[in-house]
Amino acid sequence: MIDFVAFNLILDDIVFPDGRTAMGELGGGGAQTALGMRLWSDSVGLVASVGPDFPEIWWEWLEAWGIDVQGIRRENVPTLRAWQLLEPDGRRTQIWRVSQEVLATHLARRMEWLPVSYRQARGYHLGVHPSEKKSDFIENIRVLGGIISLEPFKPADHLPDPEALQRLVSLADIFSPNLEEAISLVGPGEPSELVVRLLDAGAPVVALRMGAQGALIGQQGLDYLIHVPPVPVEVVDPVGAGNAFCGGFLVGWVEFGDLVEAGLRGAVSASFLVTQVGLPRLELATALQMAHQRLQSLRPQVTTLPLG
Repeated sequence: MIDFVAFNLILDDIVFPDGRTAMGELGGGGAQTALGMRLWSDSVGLVASVGPDFPEIWWEWLEAWGIDVQGIRRENVPTLRAWQLLEPDGRRTQIWRVSQEVLATHLARRMEWLPVSYRQARGYHLGVHPSEKKSDFIENIRVLGGIISLEPFKPADHLPDPEALQRLVSLADIFSPNLEEAISLVGPGEPSELVVRLLDAGAPVVALRMGAQGALIGQQGLDYLIHVPPVPVEVVDPVGAGNAFCGGFLVGWVEFGDLVEAGLRGAVSASFLVTQVGLPRLELATALQMAHQRLQSLRPQVTTLPLG
């Protein structure tokens, strides 16, 4: 049985603000999320599809990190690929490099593609469109009994009405937007206000990802928020850090049911994505040791913010 499951793979062609490029990096959320999970659990699987052009180096990376790949299907169309254009202010624009047919093939979600050994997982992390009204796939995942974590694919095009917002944020047990996505859903405000609005809308747990400001975390029924700062590392490439945070946060929440423990694991997982371009090429044993050291160093810096 696999305990934690992530979804989707694409190849990222990254363009940095200074014009440098990094082509063919493994992305799409699933790999980064799986890495974030794998730092805290030895039972992680991926559900995705790839084409015949999927580089062998990434099969080797997944194997070296002990990530289960029985949920990765091989299709006879090219692997999903997209430009990731990074701006000096931290914004990122994704531009697909494949046809609509290829997108439809790879982004489809069907329960029959979920291996039997993944169906008793303790936690699942998925992306969700901000205008999602109802997801049969997510509802079917919920029936399996595991904890569900969601993050928006992108900011909403317009503020949703209260009913639509409630449907979106209550699809899962954990809702984790970044600042831009949260503002697009509940309007501008201080980070603490954004978290409270999402909780008031029906999200059971909110983990607001704030980049260099760390993460602000709240839960229904609590009269305080938790602030977890980022791990103090040199930021080289922010792509995928949010996904890694979500993976680590999910494992921490499932294992401990505690916002601090979940937030610490999310922050440490994110730190492994930002220190190089793409996925870390560290040996797994080295990464695990570093993760636990970073967690202990970060723990004293967590603070509590009272509401009201």
